[in-house]
Amino acid sequence: MIGRIKGFLKKEAVLTIAAICALATMLLVPPDALYISYIDLRVLCLLLSLMAVVAGFGACGMFRWLAFQMLSRGESGRSLGLVLVLLPFFASMLVTNDVALLVFVPFTLPLLSQIGCQERAVPLLVLQTIAANLGSMATPVGNPQNLFLYSAYDLSAGQFFAVTLPLTALSLAGLSAAALFVLPRKLDAPQLEKASLQDGKKLAVYGVLFLLCLLTVFRLVHYGITTLLVLAGIALIQPKQLRELDIPLLFTFVCFFIVSGNLGRVDAVRLFLQQLLGENALLTAVGTSQIISNVPAAVLLSSFTDNWQALLKGTNIGGLGTPIASLASLITLKIYLRQENARPGRFLAVFTLYNLIGLAALLTAALVF
Repeated sequence: MIGRIKGFLKKEAVLTIAAICALATMLLVPPDALYISYIDLRVLCLLLSLMAVVAGFGACGMFRWLAFQMLSRGESGRSLGLVLVLLPFFASMLVTNDVALLVFVPFTLPLLSQIGCQERAVPLLVLQTIAANLGSMATPVGNPQNLFLYSAYDLSAGQFFAVTLPLTALSLAGLSAAALFVLPRKLDAPQLEKASLQDGKKLAVYGVLFLLCLLTVFRLVHYGITTLLVLAGIALIQPKQLRELDIPLLFTFVCFFIVSGNLGRVDAVRLFLQQLLGENALLTAVGTSQIISNVPAAVLLSSFTDNWQALLKGTNIGGLGTPIASLASLITLKIYLRQENARPGRFLAVFTLYNLIGLAALLTAALVF
């Protein structure tokens, strides 16, 4: 029993820390009727629906098929490096940054072994991680903080894209330039195992459900209807996928909501954060993301400012920097450390250097524009 508990705490470290923080704030603000108002049910239902549909896409082999289709056309090291970096960039816009990394990082490592480029694994994986974090900035469903901010501030599609697309375009240009030199110009053609779509009918159903999720994000369909249809649809065509949902992520968000709601009722904390946000909301969002990661930073800071533009920019740009600035980055590190000849010191050095360069460039652009 104790072993299982330890295993769970180790596996769900983020949830554990979030729960401890929530319990700590309960000492400051004892539970009462206002706790119910902390929880954003719309965000939780959308997260659940999106997770379920994306898991279904993966079960149908869509991501492997997409990677095979694009990589099989690569003829040079430069084009192959470009494809490997941009795959998670564009995929994260629809399936979130963490899912993009879970799909493409394990695919990349054996591919590098096949073409004799294992020594290029660290810079390539770091670029893929940055690409997933920055590509996810483009859409409301790209990452949890975007989904939360889009809902919390009742944004329109026009408002959202006007802020994110210029920074996304700049990110694409920078990543494309860096990706051209991550692999040698000449290399052996990779021997890829052919990937195929496993069930066209199920894939079509997941496509319809994903479209329903998008309509819900843009408030054209009520989130309750979407959640019921998604769960019922998956229960009918592939019920085992429901057992693989990341339910701890939903509980993590509940803990974030409790922390944010309670701190908002503590006068000293509220005044301090309001002062920081009043001086420079963008830098406050970036700096807070470096310490507690960008998702809880978005939830916490949204309670103290109406400057959603700065929060949207800051929590997305703030995903660059430290390894915990975006928790999706820890996925890459975890997968890389499983490799036989992993060099964690080199990985962290390259990760920090590349992230700081990207952070400086995008932060400058955000401050100017």
